[in-house]
Amino acid sequence: KRERFKVTFLGDFFSFFKQYQGLAGRSTNEVLQLYSAHGQQQKLQRSSVVTQLHGAIKKRLKQDLKSLHSFALELSKDFQHQSKTYLYQVLAAVQGIQLQNEAMQMFQIKAFDLEQSLQEVTEKYEKEKQKRRALHNSLVELRGNIRVHCRIRPLLPFDTAAGHSISQDRHRNFSEKVAHAADDETVLVKCSRPGHASINKTFQFERVYNASESQDTVFADVAPLLTSLLDGYNVCIMAYGQTGSGKTYTMLGPQLEENFAFSIEDESELGIIPRATQEVFRLVSEKPPGSYWVEVSVVEVYNNEIFDLLAKDSCGKVFGVKRDVVTTREGKSDVPLLTHETVENASEFLHLVNKGLQLRVRHPTLVHAHSSRSHLVVTLTITTMVSGDNFGTSWEDEQNSQRLNKEVSCTFPQKMRDNKSTSSSRASSPAQLEATEKLKQVKTRLQLVDLAGSECVGMSGVTGAALRETSFINRSLSALADVLGAIAEQRSHVPYRNSKLTHLLQDSVGGDAKLLVMLCISPDQKYLTESMQSLGFGTRARQVQRGQVKKKNFPVQSKAK
Repeated sequence: KRERFKVTFLGDFFSFFKQYQGLAGRSTNEVLQLYSAHGQQQKLQRSSVVTQLHGAIKKRLKQDLKSLHSFALELSKDFQHQSKTYLYQVLAAVQGIQLQNEAMQMFQIKAFDLEQSLQEVTEKYEKEKQKRRALHNSLVELRGNIRVHCRIRPLLPFDTAAGHSISQDRHRNFSEKVAHAADDETVLVKCSRPGHASINKTFQFERVYNASESQDTVFADVAPLLTSLLDGYNVCIMAYGQTGSGKTYTMLGPQLEENFAFSIEDESELGIIPRATQEVFRLVSEKPPGSYWVEVSVVEVYNNEIFDLLAKDSCGKVFGVKRDVVTTREGKSDVPLLTHETVENASEFLHLVNKGLQLRVRHPTLVHAHSSRSHLVVTLTITTMVSGDNFGTSWEDEQNSQRLNKEVSCTFPQKMRDNKSTSSSRASSPAQLEATEKLKQVKTRLQLVDLAGSECVGMSGVTGAALRETSFINRSLSALADVLGAIAEQRSHVPYRNSKLTHLLQDSVGGDAKLLVMLCISPDQKYLTESMQSLGFGTRARQVQRGQVKKKNFPVQSKAK
């Protein structure tokens, strides 16, 4: 306002000044003309006509000078009046600005106080939330509950490019987002039907990830489970959801289109499986050399058959070999003749997994161009060499010790024996062999499962062999839901053998492992039915109480050192 006033005031002043200059200039010109006329009058004084003209001019000049003087006075008065008016306005504007500055300073002080209060409340809230989450995790441990996380993927280009076979009702709100992360523990779903009011449904899970959260954030919540491996617990992490919901991206990361292997160029995009392996080897590297080794197996469950994706032919070429799953005397599931490759670092592991992925069955559908048609199970087995003398003496410890004596041998794997000359930690003398014979093996397993996506045949548009694959996929996922339902209801019989998938995962699902289910859902309106089914599965899984997970018997820490 002050600047606008200055501009207006100066404009008016210069306008009046120019008018005054114009009048003064005209008056000067008229005076000069009169003087010129006076000179001529002197020359024509003797002429009566000149005398009359002189009198007329003199009279006109006096009138003009008088009117000019009057106008100048009026202009001066008007200028003084306007100057006073503008001066009062400037003073009023300055006072207003001062008041506004004072008010602004008060608001800034209040805003700063509110910011500090908000920060303090936020810090208290985060601390309380961490305490509540820690207590909740302890409760989950005691009850043996299944941890369930939910990840909502962003809308993708194929959401608008596919789906030409969708019915008109579902096509109506084609790319409307109906699933949102209300907070980091709640999923909000907007359910609507033609002719009915919209209903908002909420689902609670241990962790909910919105569409913008990165792979780093997802793995940060998974990583604490991996420390349990070296503490003597089995761990299983599985991704569940419809086809195209982001399961494989979450578990593996972006994949190369030419051979379906996952790319390791951009580490920020790596999924849970490569990150978990890197973390496991980091944890193993902190232990005494030679006390741990890691083996990997890769299988797929395709059309209710199990295939070993690391099996090799006589020429050393990897090809899928059909295997079977059996139940041991101890009631554990096992796959006889399954290939276990010893790996010494994450790079070797990723190389093997990529080989297996190239054999995984895929088939394009209307929903997803690279839809996985099989369940992928990657298993890391960590074998720990511990002294038999350091085992506890409780009844449970004795039973575990007897079971270990029956189940495992006391020798290192072939790969480690082959390289024994290059490592001081491996047996190479009679004294070391005698010490090795006194050691026991304790095995813990990390199972990483990328389940095939459930499908609606009407949306995927599959026919022929792909339709048969869809049938087997949906039946195996239904069998998994039946198993969880039987465990939740504490039935005497749990139908693990209704599917090769549930039979293979019997130990992990049945309570012998810390289990985390990563739900993957699409936010799109057209996938609402499938998303609701996945959220319902996660809700039921979260309610399962399997009892406290059993820990493998480890020696006392001080003696182990």
